[in-house]
Amino acid sequence: MTRTLLTRLLLGVLALAVAGCGTMNFPARAGSGGLEIAASSSATTTNGQIALRATGPLGEMPAVKWSIVSGTNAAALGQGSVDATGVYTAPGSTSADSITVRIEAQRRDDPAGAAWTTITVKPGFVQPLLPQDVALTPGATAEVTAEIAEVNAGGVSWSLAAAPQGESALPAGVLGAVSGSACQRSEDHFTTCTVTYSAPSAMPAQPVYLVATVNTGGATAPLRVLVDNRGIVSDPVANQTIQAGMAALGSSGGNDGDYDTYQDASGDSYLADCCGGTLGALVEDQQGNQFILSNNHVLAESDQGRVGDTIDQPGLIDGACTPLNRPGSVVNPVATLKYVVPLASTQTNVDAALALAAPGAIDPTGAILGLGAPGVDGQLSAAPPMAGMGEKLTAANLGMDVAKSGRTTGLTCSDIDVVALTVKIDYYRDCAETEPYTTKTYTNQIGISGAHFTDSGDSGALVLDAASSQAIGLYFAGGTDGDGHGLSVVNPIGDVLRELSEQAGSRMSLVGTATPHAIACLRYDPAVPSAPPAITPALRSQVQAVADESLAMLRQRGALGTTAGASLDDPGQPAVIVYVANANAQVPQTIDGVRTQVIVADPAVVARGQAPAMPAVEPGLHLTAAALAHAKAVVEQVAPGLMTDPAIFGVGVTQSRDNPAEAALLVLVDIGQTPQSMPATIDGLRVEYLRLHRFHTTRARGFAPERTTACSLKGLRPRNSSQR
Repeated sequence: MTRTLLTRLLLGVLALAVAGCGTMNFPARAGSGGLEIAASSSATTTNGQIALRATGPLGEMPAVKWSIVSGTNAAALGQGSVDATGVYTAPGSTSADSITVRIEAQRRDDPAGAAWTTITVKPGFVQPLLPQDVALTPGATAEVTAEIAEVNAGGVSWSLAAAPQGESALPAGVLGAVSGSACQRSEDHFTTCTVTYSAPSAMPAQPVYLVATVNTGGATAPLRVLVDNRGIVSDPVANQTIQAGMAALGSSGGNDGDYDTYQDASGDSYLADCCGGTLGALVEDQQGNQFILSNNHVLAESDQGRVGDTIDQPGLIDGACTPLNRPGSVVNPVATLKYVVPLASTQTNVDAALALAAPGAIDPTGAILGLGAPGVDGQLSAAPPMAGMGEKLTAANLGMDVAKSGRTTGLTCSDIDVVALTVKIDYYRDCAETEPYTTKTYTNQIGISGAHFTDSGDSGALVLDAASSQAIGLYFAGGTDGDGHGLSVVNPIGDVLRELSEQAGSRMSLVGTATPHAIACLRYDPAVPSAPPAITPALRSQVQAVADESLAMLRQRGALGTTAGASLDDPGQPAVIVYVANANAQVPQTIDGVRTQVIVADPAVVARGQAPAMPAVEPGLHLTAAALAHAKAVVEQVAPGLMTDPAIFGVGVTQSRDNPAEAALLVLVDIGQTPQSMPATIDGLRVEYLRLHRFHTTRARGFAPERTTACSLKGLRPRNSSQR
């Protein structure tokens, strides 16, 4: 999810639309001619997918030929596609608020046997709202842009809420106000709508979300607004625009050739989409030569680039997908690709590359946008990180606040949630993620919590200790579950500099200051969960019986009481809550196969029936050196075996949510799959399961790569990607 993608439609400049797929319950039936067609859904949004199934009169599933016979979308935009297995993929854009597509299934053994079904397609959002995160002082304003996948039509309705979705029942003005809503429409561009948000005059007690809705119904997109009284204004538009004079780091950038081309039936070439990421930091070799540090997949196109390639600022994603050799280019050449750590090698463990900075193109102090103090207007200034080799993580400093400044989300702050992480990352040859290149397994990585810490386009951002501006790593991948939970994966900075030094044959170090300084911490994610997850009444009743039966045994171990609850380590599963007065009480990790959850509470509070419903979870990792070392040893032993399960793509060390006094294994589970087994403990450690969309390096957070690309516009076919 790290570099980001822009798709061009006809003559306009667009970003790739994202939408979900239908579920596989096949509720609807339609058809004739001896066939029936069942569909996983009767409607979807642009780029969404629906699974179709054809059955005969006796319930058999004959071989059929699928085809689209008609549709109401504009011919230039196409009606979508249906593959040989019956999976329909909606077009990447629509020409109306709603279109219909008629799909036919024809028996291969009987041309007269055919059936039809109609699918409704509505436009979705092209990309998350811009900006994706914004920090304002009370009374300040920001312009917000929504781009919807509808050409020359459509609109957006705006609302304020205290949650990511839904209208607010709060009095007018409590969350601020919206005004000046306007939309731009044309025959060759997506519809772009803007609105001005004004923060309330006083700090709100609730979170603030500006929610955009396509055509008053259907797809929605929220913007998290951070309103505080520290005099800080932060808007990532500064990271995305062209830098005047010498460019600061943390800004948009990428390879000048990082685009995909298509050609029509006449052989005419079209630039279909492009990518971009973040120019993360400045490093220098022992001879004093300065280089821009970012990811391989940003500067070297996932091994597809070549030494000597031009590096632009901003990246093509923010330069209208127009490289330097085409008319109308608005990007600046700032460096040339010099050293690349190859992704395909099994001997490498970082996603990193260096580009030799052009004279006068980059701020030689290594200043990064947003790391400095606010000016008189509240805007955060640029400032350099600490120079040198960065900060090594130990058990003593894992509770630090961490910060990063990136192209898409600007300055954000969060906590270290996972260490010693083994994780699989998929790479592609093209921006649209249609041509798989390699799947790389990294070891000993760092995981940062939160769904808003990073997003597509933040690839290559330097991650720092917010208290000192010491670098701890280089961000390169991540994902979310689409429901507020996420993880960003970071290469340790020591490994990055070491492997780049090996490529260069000269010791590399970060350019910066010798004086530690704090970074303003802007948090867009809640630091801890506000409430335990829900479980069914039936499960709660069953677990209450286990809690009652085990009370006598647990009292002998110092327990104050027990009740039924919900596990935080495996959301959706129950737990026996055990109240204790001492965090070191010896509580078993499971009872009769049910997880336990340990809550430290005052005996008098428990006696009054007023004990908390979940443990007090402190942000970050707070483990003893011995506990951390033991957990790392377990990960090293069990991770290879666990990751043979196709549903599991990561294993690391975290802190148990059910018992914060213990370390736990974190297991990353593909949100669309179920592991072969999900034990509550492994080798004496509790196991926490985090279900996320599998990590990828281009598309926006929370969305898995689709089977076909929105860039495959009607009449176009991809050219050889190696010639991008």
